[in-house]
Amino acid sequence: MKILVCITHVPDTTSRIAFTEDDTQFDKTGVQFIIGPYDDYALARAVELKEQLGGTITALNVGEAETEPTIRKALAIGADDAIRVNAIPTDSFFVANEIATIAKEGQYDLILMGRESIDFNSGVVHSMVGEILGIPSISPVMTLDIEDATAKMTREIEGGKESIQAELPLVLGCQEPIAEWKIPNMRGIMTARTKPLEVKEPSANTTKTEFKNYELPPEKGAVKMIDADNVSELVDLLKNEAKVI
Repeated sequence: MKILVCITHVPDTTSRIAFTEDDTQFDKTGVQFIIGPYDDYALARAVELKEQLGGTITALNVGEAETEPTIRKALAIGADDAIRVNAIPTDSFFVANEIATIAKEGQYDLILMGRESIDFNSGVVHSMVGEILGIPSISPVMTLDIEDATAKMTREIEGGKESIQAELPLVLGCQEPIAEWKIPNMRGIMTARTKPLEVKEPSANTTKTEFKNYELPPEKGAVKMIDADNVSELVDLLKNEAKVI
């Protein structure tokens, strides 16, 4: 089985976010970058499937050279090789087109990615890739098993879960508890240095959006402590100040 795992290069959630050049550019100074947490679940399940069924795993990232340490981590976790599309991931449509181009070239049986990235949280790339390739896309997938050429999945839906069965090839957006995150061991880290990482130029300029500027959310206000017995004051604040009821 050939599995393509798409990974994002995103700021750690503990990083302090700031902007430069009149709030038009993200300031990367001092920011720690990681594999997107949902992508980590996808990669972990791919490694488990490879151990069960055999085959290969290719890690794919759309990004510039600064993303290569993140890609090397994916190789250390268990990917056999990697591809980096040498471009800034400007929007979901652009990223989806690049993923679809690589997927067509590689003829992968299964394309896995996180349900969404944690920087822009659009959650639409997997469905766009499926549409471009003309194959089913399903998200968010919580469990995944492969029998012959059939994938058996559990998907989260509003108010419950849904069991789905579909034939490969597929595009899946993954989330917990599909697998346990895997921490690269020393052997994996050492072998990752020599695993192939191919750099490709983008297939086309398919960007549909342009960012004008960024802004930080307003700072949190002061906390008000209400006596547990003073329910009427709490209700009044929720209704007239917080305006949540």
